[in-house]
Amino acid sequence: MSQLPLTWSSALLGDLIELNPKNSCDDDVEVGFVPMPCLGTRYLEKLSYEPRQWRDVKRGYTHFANGDVLLAKITPCFENGKAGIAQGLPNGIGAGSTEYFVCRPRSTIIDARYLLALFKTEKFIKKGTVQMTGSVGHKRVPKSYVTDTSIPLAPFAEQQRIADKLDAVLRRVNACRERLNRTTQMVKDFRRSVLRFPGAPEHALGQLGQVSGGLTKNGKRGTLPIVRPYLRVANVYSNELRLDEVAEIGMTSAEWEKTRLAPGDLLIVEGNGSIDQIGRLALWGGEIEECSHQNHLIRWRAGPDILPKYILYYLMSATGRQKIVQIASSTTGLHTLSVSKVAGLKIPVPSMAEQARVVNRIETLLAFADRLESRLATARAAVDRLTPALLAKAFRGELVPQDPNDEPAPELLKRLAATRASAPIPKRRSKAAGTIEN
Repeated sequence: MSQLPLTWSSALLGDLIELNPKNSCDDDVEVGFVPMPCLGTRYLEKLSYEPRQWRDVKRGYTHFANGDVLLAKITPCFENGKAGIAQGLPNGIGAGSTEYFVCRPRSTIIDARYLLALFKTEKFIKKGTVQMTGSVGHKRVPKSYVTDTSIPLAPFAEQQRIADKLDAVLRRVNACRERLNRTTQMVKDFRRSVLRFPGAPEHALGQLGQVSGGLTKNGKRGTLPIVRPYLRVANVYSNELRLDEVAEIGMTSAEWEKTRLAPGDLLIVEGNGSIDQIGRLALWGGEIEECSHQNHLIRWRAGPDILPKYILYYLMSATGRQKIVQIASSTTGLHTLSVSKVAGLKIPVPSMAEQARVVNRIETLLAFADRLESRLATARAAVDRLTPALLAKAFRGELVPQDPNDEPAPELLKRLAATRASAPIPKRRSKAAGTIEN
């Protein structure tokens, strides 16, 4: 705090807010109900609400009003930065999840947007995460973390300038992020569009090469004569082999000869009823010496006059994917592939020269898409760093210039202390006698 501007001060957050206030109104008044999914994670994201009558939400929920700042206290919502300002509520009031801290800023002391920005900082979230208590999946930030946290307090007029600056700059950051998202989708569409294939006579996949299954049992190491690495469904994705975890299995000599993989083999996921899993496929390039595969991976090995990559790209195309889903369909609702279904899959096959031209063209365009996605990833990472950097800068007093005409924060705190000292002491009920005491 020693490096803060001279007009700033440090203050306990609990002194600057009213925590978890209560509402009161007629039962038939329409209010805004805000469950946890309606609370956003981004600084500018407005919370949404469901209209309810007050009688339906006045008990068993937190209360709030327009201008209050809502902060999620439960994991993982707190860590994700779920917080927002209540605005536009019917009749100005609302209720919502019991997993909110409701912070009502004290007038002319702390601006609601300034407080919201504080809740979005990495520093506030990381410190709160460390102090969470409770069982796994139900950890919560304690109330004391909110009330006892010391925060950098700027002059009230500067708080408003900071909030205005954040509104303007982060709106542009969000617009940039949305453009990147649209561009990312355009690249995905481009990838699908390059997988186009010429019309040609169709042949069954089983006629173009050998289709076979894998190991049908789980042999234990040491109990069978041959032990080899083997691929499972978890290793094969769409045009991608994930080989960080490859298990080993025991097998007979006959099983090894039947299931050993060779470079150029196409591996197709049989599936377990899920349309997303069925038909994932990738080419084996000999990444592991002497490797086998399990029976839930169907292997296709190319015959003469056919390029494995041509078949790979065709089955990745929209047309190929549609054919895979069609042959996997079942009247029982359990979608799965089999050796016989894959062997009967019809593929249009042009000449070898045409296959090579198609593969070369596709790989050229896919490489271009890879470069675009790499640049997009770099740009997205830079954009994602902007928001925490701007928030950190705001609370160091570096986002907007100081104005010597602003009422300094220490004077705000003096005024707040004087107001609280002159306020009447609330009466409380004696537990023993049931009387009202001062």
